[in-house]
Amino acid sequence: MQAKGTVFRYGDNVDTDVIIPARYLNTSNHKELASHCMEDIDQDFIKQVKQGDIIVADKNFGCGSSREHAPIAIKESGISCVIARTFARIFYRNAINIGLPILECPEACDGIKAGDVVSVDFTTGTITNETSGKVFQSEPFPPFMQDLIASGGLAGYIAKGGGKA
Repeated sequence: MQAKGTVFRYGDNVDTDVIIPARYLNTSNHKELASHCMEDIDQDFIKQVKQGDIIVADKNFGCGSSREHAPIAIKESGISCVIARTFARIFYRNAINIGLPILECPEACDGIKAGDVVSVDFTTGTITNETSGKVFQSEPFPPFMQDLIASGGLAGYIAKGGGKA
C-alpha cells in the first residue's frame, strides 16, 4: 500500500476540536464532517485538499476528546496519511479502527515542509520527500495491521474474515 500527495503542515497539540469542531458533531454524515475538517486552524484546508494529500504534524496530534469523528473527517477529506512525531493514544487507535494510515517519524517531521510532495510506502515504512529527495524511515505496521488499514478499518477487516485463526 502506498500514498503520494502534497503536504499540509501543522505544529504540536492539534486537538480533535480543531480537527472537527464540536459544533459539527450533530451529524454522522462523513462528507459533512469532512467539509469542516481543520477549518478552525486552517480556513483554506478544505478548499485546497485533494485526494491523496498528506498531513504532517509535530507532537501529540489528535489530543483532546476521544471522538472518532476526527480521523473520519480527515480520511473523508481525502487525506491518505498522517505523519507526526507522536499521536495522542486514543486518536492513534481510532485512526487504525477507521482505516486512516498514520506513521510516527520525528525525522520526517523535521525534513518536510508545507507544500512538499511526499510518498509513503506503508509496507516498508519508507517516507520520501519527493521535493527535496530526502528519505526517512518509520516503523511499518505489522502485516495484519496493514491489512486492517487496507480493509478500510476494523469493520471491513472483520467483514472479510480477517483475524480468524
